[in-house]
Amino acid sequence: MIDGYAIGVIAFLALSVIVGTLTSKLVKKSSKRFMIAGKSLPLFFVGTMLAAQSIDGNSSLGNVSLVYQFGFWSGAAIPIGLAACLILTAIFYAKKLNKMSMLTLPDFYFRRFGNASEGISGILMMISFVVLVAGNFAATGYILSVVLHIDFIWAMLIGAIIVLIYTYAGGLFSSAYTDIFQIYLAIAAFWAAFLFFAGGFAGVSFDTILGSAPPGYLDLSGLTDMGNGALVNWAGIMALALGDIVALDFMERVFAARDGKTARRGAFMGAGLTILTIVPTSMMGIVALYFLPDLTDPYTAYPDLAINHVPFVIGVALLMGVLGASMSTANGGLLAISSVMSRNIVQRTILKRILKRPGLRDKKLLMVTRIFTIPMMIAAFVLAYLIPQPGVYLILAFDIVFAGAWAPLTFGLFWKKANTPATLASLIIGSSLRLLLFFVIPVELAGLDTLIPPVISVIIFVVVALATQKKYPGRYGVVDYVPPEEDVLNGEDLKGFVAPNAGK
Repeated sequence: MIDGYAIGVIAFLALSVIVGTLTSKLVKKSSKRFMIAGKSLPLFFVGTMLAAQSIDGNSSLGNVSLVYQFGFWSGAAIPIGLAACLILTAIFYAKKLNKMSMLTLPDFYFRRFGNASEGISGILMMISFVVLVAGNFAATGYILSVVLHIDFIWAMLIGAIIVLIYTYAGGLFSSAYTDIFQIYLAIAAFWAAFLFFAGGFAGVSFDTILGSAPPGYLDLSGLTDMGNGALVNWAGIMALALGDIVALDFMERVFAARDGKTARRGAFMGAGLTILTIVPTSMMGIVALYFLPDLTDPYTAYPDLAINHVPFVIGVALLMGVLGASMSTANGGLLAISSVMSRNIVQRTILKRILKRPGLRDKKLLMVTRIFTIPMMIAAFVLAYLIPQPGVYLILAFDIVFAGAWAPLTFGLFWKKANTPATLASLIIGSSLRLLLFFVIPVELAGLDTLIPPVISVIIFVVVALATQKKYPGRYGVVDYVPPEEDVLNGEDLKGFVAPNAGK
């Protein structure tokens, strides 16, 4: 049955497709414009887009479900960690990385450490982002299945195809223009719902709602008591705060800023907008405990509240908000993994290094990137259907890169002795250790499997770098070197990217 909620959601989806597809005219047959919007975006777009990648289905619908199950800090850890990441990015990373004029984050590993580092880091990042996109497809599926009264798989497929259509058409431009109405609607909806319940307009005082929460759900024990999940919560915050720095979608937007100053300010703006969502989204999980105490599937708490417990205008805005936030992040993630696959894996690793053939020219690179959005969407869709767990996905996704890729990026930017052997050791051992600990860490120590690998990775990086300085001196400083435009676009050998002794 088509009701007002379904009509509103369908109209919202149609608007997203139309706006996103029309941005194809801005691509102008340029791979650089498709991947990073021609490195031309002003502050408003950059800040909005970074917030849109942060405020997604995991940090909204997933947040509510985690609070419902485990307490306030279990869900709030997601937006807190993401906001912290954007603040750190603004302070230490954005300006330097924007100045390098890259198309993808693995470009940094190539310029600083060589092709092997580029390939391994690219694969790790693609795996993490398939997981991220899957989480947002799942969130979209939960909303559409409830609103449209269809099976989860068909609901998720509708959302995935819509994201694929406008990502294929407009690349990062589609994200820039759809984010404007998607993300601000989401923030406004979150606050409208929170104020509705906090103001007692639902027929019950907010004190009563808070008082009904189980013991330990609202106090600081979620951050101080291991028995109440403190270790897991801190692990999630750290994985997002540091691991998300090595995030394809965040850095895609940093690269797209017209200059380093804009990239830095945009990251601060994105952090501020993310902080605005911590209280309203997390508290909705507590509200759900009062109004929906016996849910068998906690992931339906958010759509149930939207449809049955708030006024229509707020409810439909909540549904549109999560849909928009989820599709925005899925759009950015899908574009990012497709760009890495075409540029770093196919062009530079398979064609040039393995097959010894010339790299792809600009128009072919654009075509290949667009084509790869299709299999990448299918991979994320299958994963989302098999394990539909928004919220959990986000932390798992960045555990992978946090464990192995964060140390090379950070040391590569700030330590001139950083070198290739240290990077390879960090990428391989850090990520492998994370996988091993997944199987051996007991449930009562969950969280250590996230926190231990990056510490070991940092130690290994420093030790190996110092031990191999004589044979592999870390003397290549490329942070301030901007490569020729034609090299970036046409897949040339890129020898000019490395400036010997520039770091001294």
